Amino acid sequence: MTDRPLSLKTILVTGGGGFLGGALVRMLVDRGESVRSFSRSRYPALEAMGVEQIQGDLTDGDSLQRACDGVDLVFHVAAKAGVWGAYKAYYRTNVVGTRNVLQACRAQAVDRLVYTSSPSVVFDGRDMEGVDESVPYAENYPTHYPRTKAIAEQLVRKAASDTFCTMALRPHLIWGPGDNHLVPRIIQRARRLRQVGPGYNKVDTIYVDNAAQAHLLAAAKLAERPELSGRVYFISQDAPIPLWDMVNAILAAADLPPVTRTISKHAAHRLGALLEWIYRIGHLPGEPPMTRFVAEELATAHWFNIRAAREDLGYRPLVSTEEGLRRLRQWLTNEKKR
Repeated sequence: MTDRPLSLKTILVTGGGGFLGGALVRMLVDRGESVRSFSRSRYPALEAMGVEQIQGDLTDGDSLQRACDGVDLVFHVAAKAGVWGAYKAYYRTNVVGTRNVLQACRAQAVDRLVYTSSPSVVFDGRDMEGVDESVPYAENYPTHYPRTKAIAEQLVRKAASDTFCTMALRPHLIWGPGDNHLVPRIIQRARRLRQVGPGYNKVDTIYVDNAAQAHLLAAAKLAERPELSGRVYFISQDAPIPLWDMVNAILAAADLPPVTRTISKHAAHRLGALLEWIYRIGHLPGEPPMTRFVAEELATAHWFNIRAAREDLGYRPLVSTEEGLRRLRQWLTNEKKR
C-alpha cells in the first residue's frame, strides 16, 4: 500500500473508540489523514490524537448526517456484538444503524464505504474448512448477531452503485492489545473453561493491526478499482490454528494455566440449550455461561480461503501470530501494573 492519502477530505470511522475502530483510527492518524469518529461516548484517547468526535447513536439519522458532512470515505465498524440478548437490540444497531449510515452516505455524496462484517454470516454450525466467498449465507442462525450482520452486509453490497463504492470485510476472531471482548472473556472464564470436543478443530483468527490494515487496503482499492465495489472478502492471519491451542496461548500470555478439562460437543450443546431456557424463562441478567451457538463455535473448524483478499486487495498479515502474542503478553503485563 502506498503512502498516498486515502482521502483529501475527512474520513469517518463509526465506532472509532472501540477495539478495531481505535486501531483503525490510529493508523489513519499516523498516515496524516483527517479523521472523525462517530460513537455514543467521548474518548480521551481520540481527543489526545486530535480526532474530531461526534457523539450519537446509529439509530439517529440526523447525527449521522452531520457525521458524514464533508466526508468522502466511511469505515463502518460500529456494531452490537455478542451471543445473547434481545433481537430488537441487535436489529436496531446492526440493521437499522447500517441502513442509516448508508442513507447518510448517499445524502452527503460520500464516495466509498468499507463495512466490517463477520464470517459468522455464513456459519451454519458445521465444519467450514478452506471455504471462500462463494459459500452462501446460512439458512438459519442460532443467535441474533450473525443474523443481523448478514442482513446488514447484504444492504451494504446492494447499496453499491456507479457513484457509491462499497466493500465488506469479514475478519474472524479479532484479538490483540486493547481487546475488550475475546481476550477478556477467555481470561475471566479461565477456571471454568472446558475444551469442547476433541480439540483438533482449526480456526482462523486475525491480529487487530492486520484487520485495520486490511480496511485501509480495501479503501485504497475501491478508489483504484471501482469494479471491486459490492464485493466481500474474508481476512485472517492466513494461518489456521487449533482453536484450543489459540485459547491456551492467550491464557499463557496472561500467565494462566491451559485448559485441561473436556466436554463433548453434544453435552455442551445440550447444556447450552438448557441454560438458554433457564435464562430466558427466569429473565436472568447477563448471558448464559454456555449457549448452543458457542458450543458449535468451540467444537467446529472454521477457517477460510483468503486468496481473493490477497489478489484483489494485496492483503498480507504484517504481524504474525507469534509476534501478536508477544505484544499481547506485554500489554497484559503492563495492565497488571496499573
